Amino acid sequence: MTEPIRLLLADDQALVRGALAALLDLEADLKVVAEVGRGDDVVEAARNSSADVALLDVEMPGLDGIAAAAVLSRELPHCRSLIVTTFGRPGYLRRAMEAGASGFVVKDTPSGQLADAVRRVAAGLRVVDPALAAESLASGNSPLTPRETEVLVVARRGGSITDIAGELHLSEGTVRNHLSSAIGKTGARNRSEAVGIAAEKGWL
Repeated sequence: MTEPIRLLLADDQALVRGALAALLDLEADLKVVAEVGRGDDVVEAARNSSADVALLDVEMPGLDGIAAAAVLSRELPHCRSLIVTTFGRPGYLRRAMEAGASGFVVKDTPSGQLADAVRRVAAGLRVVDPALAAESLASGNSPLTPRETEVLVVARRGGSITDIAGELHLSEGTVRNHLSSAIGKTGARNRSEAVGIAAEKGWL
């Protein structure tokens, strides 16, 4: 009998992790071997458990799932990552694929389809939610530069221009210019609206 596919679950919500583990463990060829609630615990847990596939939520403390997928891809390329998220945003899908994730599905995917996605990822294939793939193609790349993205990420935490400038080691004038540009590119009326639009599209 072939060895089951070894799974690592990473989600900061224990109930979600437990439900996923229970569903996936019903499959004879899948075995949950590790569970973590933080993105920065993923690589160590994958290494210690010899996981074949890591199922990663996007929004977690420590490292988000997309950043964790990038580290896994670099440090443990034999452990493939499948993003399983509530947030089916086109920008997240694009960033996840660029980070080296092998798949991207939303949490309301039926359990049989999720198990099948895990098997396909383990076999070296790429699996993407079809509706999200179409939306991602339609919405295109983020128009924001890396620096504008960085400024909006810090702005999302509610700091002043002075706070953002201090954290990013930029002048206040430069921060204002980046914010102004980001507001224009997102079609927003102000900074908080620009942050909201960019976050909704998965660009942050």
